[in-house]
Amino acid sequence: MIPISKPNLDEKEKEAVLAVLNSGIIASGPKVKEFEADFAKYTGVKHAIAVSNGTCSLHTCLVMNGIGKGDKVITSPFTFIATANSILHSGAEPVFADIKEGSFNLDPDKIEAILKKDWMKKIKAVMVVHLYGQVCEMDRILEISKKYNVKVIEDAAQAHGAKYKGQQAGTFADGGSFSLYATKNITTAEGGMVTTNNDRAAEIARSFINHGSERIYFHTRLGYNYRMTDIEAAIGVVQLKKLDLFNDKRRKNSADLAAHLQKFSWIAAPTEEKDCFHIYHQFTIRVKNGKREEVVKQLTEEGVGAKVFYPIPLHMQPYYKEIMKKTPSMPVAEKAALEVISLPVHPGLTDAEKTTIKAAFDKINGRI
Repeated sequence: MIPISKPNLDEKEKEAVLAVLNSGIIASGPKVKEFEADFAKYTGVKHAIAVSNGTCSLHTCLVMNGIGKGDKVITSPFTFIATANSILHSGAEPVFADIKEGSFNLDPDKIEAILKKDWMKKIKAVMVVHLYGQVCEMDRILEISKKYNVKVIEDAAQAHGAKYKGQQAGTFADGGSFSLYATKNITTAEGGMVTTNNDRAAEIARSFINHGSERIYFHTRLGYNYRMTDIEAAIGVVQLKKLDLFNDKRRKNSADLAAHLQKFSWIAAPTEEKDCFHIYHQFTIRVKNGKREEVVKQLTEEGVGAKVFYPIPLHMQPYYKEIMKKTPSMPVAEKAALEVISLPVHPGLTDAEKTTIKAAFDKINGRI
């Protein structure tokens, strides 16, 4: 089976981990500081704060921006559940806005329509999601946020190295959040990173992830143990040096696959939006003939690891239907959830595996 994702690790990561083990400093220490400095330099921000996972990163971003009990945060219904859960973790409430048909990202018009409503005055932030590795329409979103005086937080969990008008994801707004889970474009096994240009926000974030401590045994706020270990950071230091190469391979694999799939009228291949540099964390097609489940079944039978990200929009998840007073209608997200399939384009994909994927679609086209 050709895997949908595959961590790309070699002897350099192994040597880095062994060096940390031999040093005796295996918790949060000098390697974390090195990784933070490298990540800040790569993205072009003043501060990068390493944390234990991507969900912790989102939670930290909200807290460092003063989001808490009684607040509301607009976000996407078409994303991994951690996006909305982190809002609940902060004590705030998610408000879902629909997505754009082509990019799968939040629709700025839908964001503004919500902000215009008088009953939504408790909205304090918009959490955008750069889904599948493509940055949202940030110029318009930042313009709207300024107009309505709300914060903007970037869920860049899938967007390491993605750009909008040449600027890195996670650097546009009041806080950026990255996941470094095993399936991401770079990994530390688990792990996450918070980015910000705000000195005070960075201070709050560093305290928050360390039990609310500003100095040893002096605690000024409720905090959590969200620290990254030096073992994880050692992997991250090596992985970050490879990120541009990994993303280049993903883009080439995606272009190759898209060129083949364009001959099938029942498939819509992903598109790179204007001013965007897509890094294809996922290569996500849309099956337009209503036979998505059958296509997934046949791809699996042909040895292609195809996955659906995501089959149920967040506003339709049982827990969110239970806690929301009214289930909103999100027609674009709901349609996408019925049509999307993600295919392997990770940097470890071989030419033979790409040939297998193309041949699988040729066979499926003759059957459906």
